Amino acid sequence: MFEIIDIHFIDILDILLVGLLVFYVYKLIRGTAAISIFLGIIILYIVWAVVKALNMSLLSALMGQVLGVGVIAIIVLFQQEIRKFLLRLGSTYLLNNKHLKFINRLFGRKENGMELAALDEITEACRKMSETKTGALIVIAHSSSMDFVIETGDTIDARINRRLIENLFFKNSPLHDGAMVIADDRIVAARCTLPISENPNIPAHYGMRHRAATGLSEETDACVIVVSEETGNISFVKDGEIKTMGSISELRLAIENSYKE
Repeated sequence: MFEIIDIHFIDILDILLVGLLVFYVYKLIRGTAAISIFLGIIILYIVWAVVKALNMSLLSALMGQVLGVGVIAIIVLFQQEIRKFLLRLGSTYLLNNKHLKFINRLFGRKENGMELAALDEITEACRKMSETKTGALIVIAHSSSMDFVIETGDTIDARINRRLIENLFFKNSPLHDGAMVIADDRIVAARCTLPISENPNIPAHYGMRHRAATGLSEETDACVIVVSEETGNISFVKDGEIKTMGSISELRLAIENSYKE
């Protein structure tokens, strides 16, 4: 009556890998509009598996066809999430993995974070712009390539200097509109355009600078500093999360910790 299920190690490994993949996809799209679609697909697949196990051939065939065509729909609906997944897979888990540091060295990527002098210049510039309520958007690149962002703005190759940062974001400056990109302790570009986040859970009081910062941090491992021209508040954005800084020392610590994640 009862059949003994023959389970091998490869079957357990298969289940664990599928579970890990589903968990990571859920973690990646959590908080976005795609989460409802993702859960709907999971429920539909479970129902199809149950129907198939009960040998309900007609309903099973019908749902199988729907799921088959649904693969194309998934690619269309989740194209941004798929792109984000591949970016994270390449940058966060390969180039930042502590067990693969030789890859960082091979490609000339820094592992020890930002130089203290450069960190001082950035935080002091943010403090000054906060006091004067000068809007600013500063991208600090980590391991992900910023070429697709840099090419949208004007290329610069300058040492990080607080006065230069303040002048770039001065309201009458021709380069103030857009983001400034910092990579390898150098200011490499200004007036750059960032991808806008479509996350519906971003509070309404945040403006386009915060949405742009969130959009880039969702797609790459870069961190972004936002100075509000309305309130003078400084926000630190990483991995799609916006955190309002209570002090310059907190901002400094957030930047330092972003290299350790």
